[in-house]
Amino acid sequence: MSLFNIGLSGLNTAQNALTTIGHNVSNAATAGYTRQNTIIASSGGQYTSQGFFGQGSTTTTVMRVYDEFLTGQLRAAETSSAHLSTYSEQIKQIDSLLADQKGGIAPLMQKFFAAVQGVADKPGDTAVRQNMLNAAQSLAGQLRSAASYFQNQQEGINSEIQSSVTQVNAFAKEIASLNSEIAKATAASGGQPPNDLLDQRDEMVAQLNKLVGVKVVAQDGGSYNVFVGNGQPLVVGANSYDLKAVQSAADPSRMGIAYTLPDGTAIEMDDALFSGGSIGGLMQFRSETLDAAQNAIGRLSLAIGQTFNAQHRLGMDLKGQIGGDMFAMGSPTVIGNTRNNGTGTVAATVADATALTTSDYTVTYDGTSYSLVRMSDNEVVATGAGPTFTADGLSITVGGTMAAGDTFQIQPTRNVARSFDLAITDPAKVAAASPVLAESSASNVGSGTAKVSNVAQGFNVPPSKIVATYDGTGYTFTDAAGNPVTPDAGPVPNGSAVDYTFDGVTVSFGGAPKAGDSFTIGSNVGGSSDNGNALVLAKLQTTKTINGVSSFNDAYAELVNDIGSRTKSIDIASTSQNSITTQVRTAQQSVSGVNMDEETVNLLRFQQLYQASAQVIQTASSLFDAIINIR
Repeated sequence: MSLFNIGLSGLNTAQNALTTIGHNVSNAATAGYTRQNTIIASSGGQYTSQGFFGQGSTTTTVMRVYDEFLTGQLRAAETSSAHLSTYSEQIKQIDSLLADQKGGIAPLMQKFFAAVQGVADKPGDTAVRQNMLNAAQSLAGQLRSAASYFQNQQEGINSEIQSSVTQVNAFAKEIASLNSEIAKATAASGGQPPNDLLDQRDEMVAQLNKLVGVKVVAQDGGSYNVFVGNGQPLVVGANSYDLKAVQSAADPSRMGIAYTLPDGTAIEMDDALFSGGSIGGLMQFRSETLDAAQNAIGRLSLAIGQTFNAQHRLGMDLKGQIGGDMFAMGSPTVIGNTRNNGTGTVAATVADATALTTSDYTVTYDGTSYSLVRMSDNEVVATGAGPTFTADGLSITVGGTMAAGDTFQIQPTRNVARSFDLAITDPAKVAAASPVLAESSASNVGSGTAKVSNVAQGFNVPPSKIVATYDGTGYTFTDAAGNPVTPDAGPVPNGSAVDYTFDGVTVSFGGAPKAGDSFTIGSNVGGSSDNGNALVLAKLQTTKTINGVSSFNDAYAELVNDIGSRTKSIDIASTSQNSITTQVRTAQQSVSGVNMDEETVNLLRFQQLYQASAQVIQTASSLFDAIINIR
């Protein structure tokens, strides 16, 4: 090897290194770019009798500065960040809606019951009654608005799932195409790595991973196999397999994701399989928070409507008529699975709104019996051969011919608030009065009192007035003709008073009556100034009507607190995960990223090598000229 060739090898080596440095600098801001190094080796020695003399240098390859472990950590961190960020963005919208202290449900519920109390204070005032109806309409409108907001959010998630699945398929196809290009380029170059193609593929995987958590397995030939869910392949070598956004078989109103088999068959995947990326965040938010919030608003609507209606029907309006329903509301939703083979049917009604939960339910037939499963905790709450079941405030009837394995989903409260509305518009129809009245005799000398404290479902107005007379130790009861009347229940102590019940009507006697004092119990004729039923209606605000432990206010406050707490928790987790992702990305970039200071140093180093190699060539040329010029 001549000195000229040695200098030329150094010149080529320096030029290759400078080209790589220039490529690094040019791509310093390119997403997914990995810094490259020119690998230089000695060309070896040439044997002579005086020993081995060097033959210069050579460029063996250009390699990425790539750390597989850090890249894997970054993928895991980024998919978790995307998951939590998506969840956080979605739940904050619900939190803002529910926590509204001015126009939200809580203040309107407070205004409504304040208006009911206003009617109790002035039962004959038409303007006060109209104010109550206006407040009821505002509350109903806000409940409908919240339900519509939740439904819009459900539809928005459906759209995002469809859009995201399209992107997933596009990335999968691109990765498969890059697998093919990388294999061809590697083979054509005799095994040299096509670095920029490798970077492009890693960037596609990173973007895919932000949409849905994937597992990447590198093959011996350099290809990536990419898996989703519990092992379904998205990419195998040069082949990609599509996901498909489909209507859920259990509930066609929501989009699920199906895996497409090679023959084109779409198999719906469980939402829980998507545990990472923005898709995983959407799925978890929908099942864990949105459904529960929507159900809770529905349950509150049903509890208010059914409880208020039941009591309102026990009162009497300004026209002397027994009250009707104050509110109209929806009914449970029952959805048959689209894969059912039988012709069976399931119907569900709310038997007791105060006993409802915020869960959905599944009815399953195994060929011999039915089982009702509460989906929130997967507890079987009823089993049997049918045709009726009762559980958690629901009454369920099955019919038709079911096939083994057929399922139905019951959503008792999901959609009821969307049709929650005021059922009356005439203020005269507000049933503020009690249909039965207890009055003191004008001749009474004591301070005894009597009032109707409760009118139960199925009550009857006494056919003739009942006279209650105090004999010094207790009360005796007779009808208008003087015949004895026996109460259905009583005496029952009630604080300082004592209660007696007649055919569903309970009268409380209190104070300090004198012997001979009497009270008359009878139909409330023309009771425009009576507020007996309005007082009971007003007390419903704080009565523990929901599962016997929560008032309307308590139930709503529990929902607001739960969403608020969960929002804060998710936000903290998201912030923490973003910090972790930043740290991992910094560590990965410290290895694989382009450092401009380092590239500048290398640029000067190889510039000097280039200049020195040129000087070697010049020296070789001078020596050759000297030999030529010998005479």
